[in-house]
Amino acid sequence: MCGRFTLNQPAEALAHIFHVQQVLDLAAKYNIAPTQMVATVLHKIDRDKREFQQLRWGLIPSWAKDLGIGAKLINARAETAAEKPSFRSAFKHRRCLVLADGFYEWQRQQGKKQPFYFRLQDGQPFAFAGLWETWQSSSNEEITSCTILTTAANELLQPIHDRMPVILEPQDYDLWLNPQVQTPQPLQQLLRPYPAPAMTVYPVSTLVNNPRHNSPECVMPISGD
Repeated sequence: MCGRFTLNQPAEALAHIFHVQQVLDLAAKYNIAPTQMVATVLHKIDRDKREFQQLRWGLIPSWAKDLGIGAKLINARAETAAEKPSFRSAFKHRRCLVLADGFYEWQRQQGKKQPFYFRLQDGQPFAFAGLWETWQSSSNEEITSCTILTTAANELLQPIHDRMPVILEPQDYDLWLNPQVQTPQPLQQLLRPYPAPAMTVYPVSTLVNNPRHNSPECVMPISGD
């Protein structure tokens, strides 16, 4: 699964990398947790271009009675999302890029959970495959939310967890965002484990266990001894 991640890149750099014209007003985030707002890229059909949008992390289906379900739907299994009632409409019509530059996973060691930080070898930002949905409450409050797709872990993650978030290759962004593509087959081919040699991992402080901690110390390596 993916339960925490980071994004601390300059907004101008993100606009350049993800080919978006506007620049988001972003603060560095070192410990993004479920129900918080996250930076995403969507393809706006009416404008026929990519746009940044801040979405609540934890997908709230349009038919949900209340927003509480979103905390349980922070991830969607890539293998079944196209058929699951909570995700199938979004998989067909509302896909997005969730921007990140690293993520955390935990391993149980001697009765305790040790957090590890995963990022790309070159330190560049990347995009998780995401789905988004708009929900309206009984009082007409409108919330747009998202979920992150997960797949089988690659060789780097396997000793720590059996799942990992889907990290899309840059050349696949256009296909993933294309609103004209609505059949699962071409999209499923993109939802694969990211190559392990392109990633790195190291243990970090248990500061990240508390979502109130949001500082560079969260991503600083510690001794693995």
